[in-house]
Amino acid sequence: MIHIRQLVLFVALMVALTVSAQSDQEEMKYLQLKGIEVTEHNSVKLLMSGHDKFEDMFDAIRKAQHFVHLEYFNFRNDSIAGLLFDLLAQKAREGVEVRAMYDAFGNASNNQPIKRHQHDSIAALGINLVKFDPIRFPWVNHIYPRDHRKIVVIDGLVAYTGGMNVADYYINGLEEIGPWRDMHMRIEGPAVDELHKIFCRMWADETGEMLVGSKYYPAKPHAGESSLAIVDRHPGETNKSIRQLYCSMLDNARKSVRLINPYFVPTHMVRDALRRCIDRGVDVQIMISEKSDIPLTPDASHYVGRQMSKKGATVYMFQGGFHHTKAMIVDDTFCTVGSANLDSRSLRYDYEVNTVIFDPKVTAQLVDMFERDKLSSTILTDDYWKSKSQWKRFVSWFGNALTPFL
Repeated sequence: MIHIRQLVLFVALMVALTVSAQSDQEEMKYLQLKGIEVTEHNSVKLLMSGHDKFEDMFDAIRKAQHFVHLEYFNFRNDSIAGLLFDLLAQKAREGVEVRAMYDAFGNASNNQPIKRHQHDSIAALGINLVKFDPIRFPWVNHIYPRDHRKIVVIDGLVAYTGGMNVADYYINGLEEIGPWRDMHMRIEGPAVDELHKIFCRMWADETGEMLVGSKYYPAKPHAGESSLAIVDRHPGETNKSIRQLYCSMLDNARKSVRLINPYFVPTHMVRDALRRCIDRGVDVQIMISEKSDIPLTPDASHYVGRQMSKKGATVYMFQGGFHHTKAMIVDDTFCTVGSANLDSRSLRYDYEVNTVIFDPKVTAQLVDMFERDKLSSTILTDDYWKSKSQWKRFVSWFGNALTPFL
């Protein structure tokens, strides 16, 4: 009898692993059919706090010998950006090429923007600093699309990407919302070239300078066991890439989906994929923040979360600060982390980049984070929803009606 039980458990385990492998392999096939390369022998280090990101990235920049390239939505004019520019200036004095790009709208929407004289002062330090799509009359022409990516490439060997810009609040939080939770990644291996191609293209488009050759794309050592796909959204060319990525991952899910996103107002394409996932009996868990840094969109995300909970998803309202992480985990075996919010701006308009990670060990770290964060969350139940005032429920409904513009 004992042997029979062991055999049953072994078969159940093999079936579970086979199901997970199927979703993993199906997603790889989908990406390859879309012409998105899945590179092997990469290493991924998840950086789950602002402190971890900046400490790791600053250390890598100190070791740079040839170049440092940075592409951000914004550099907030505060102490961490000051430390970064001081370090980049030091590397420039050492003969390292430093190129940095930030989005003009992202800068203007920042409550501590880099002003023109500060931009010029930074450039005078030997940092080739470029503003993407400067805002000029008529200003409305510059609302969409914006460069919302976060990419850093050092010597063509190390790259950083994820959801964090450069700001103190990633470390210290904000008084009105508490700790600011977010995530970044350090990547080594062939996938570095895929991220670097994105930066170099944007740089060439904005400056006319072409960055080609082995200096910028050196040979890569065997870095690790992670297979990675870099999914880029380039307006006018790959308009649906991030939407389709989320939909394909949801459609390939067999057992479970864990999703974290700060502005959860997905387009109808993604909502439909979520509903299909729930209808198949997949365990769908969604985490959204109770507090946020902006008005209206969070209320709308609560409304959408409510609709998904009524459909059958378990929705967690994170109360431990503001969870700005943009990640999704499928079947505990593969995941995506990136810059794209689940809103119309990210999915329909802006330049974005997400990394798909095929590595159960790395994915397990995200699962652990999700499970820990449940302890700082409350489930969005009928009672929770009814505890909101009628006005807040109306604002949530109204925000959802504006989903195409958020």
